[in-house]
Amino acid sequence: MDTLKERIKQQKFNSVAQEAFLSIFMTSTVLRDQFLKSIKGSGITMAQYNILHILKGAYPQGYPRYAISERMIERAPDITRLIDRLIKRDLVERKQCQEDRRRSMAFITPAGLELLAELDLRVDSFLKEFEVNIGEETLSQIITLCEVILLKY
Repeated sequence: MDTLKERIKQQKFNSVAQEAFLSIFMTSTVLRDQFLKSIKGSGITMAQYNILHILKGAYPQGYPRYAISERMIERAPDITRLIDRLIKRDLVERKQCQEDRRRSMAFITPAGLELLAELDLRVDSFLKEFEVNIGEETLSQIITLCEVILLKY
């Protein structure tokens, strides 16, 4: 298959490593675009969606900023700003930590849970379509191959 070559209009690659890297990168971009379509109109970014999911996982407890940062799928240097935007929309709240007044904890609000439930319906629909289009066996192979890369880097 020459799908990548056709998409980026390149006839050959310098190495199999370059072709594999570009293939993974291009696939990531395509999947990101499809995911963004599923949350379109919600007024939140992919990173904010990720933060809401992280906080939902701790619900009813919260997480300090560093714990959210450690769990992010894509590292974001501006976690504080992302959380601030979610706070302005009443999707997240921040409270001072009882043990250490210098630290604050972020919590998902009922409105955040509600928005996440709506978005998860759309995302689940996208994921079901993804599974049908790609197939469970192929998806399992992808998971295994991604694990190889994640273990090395």
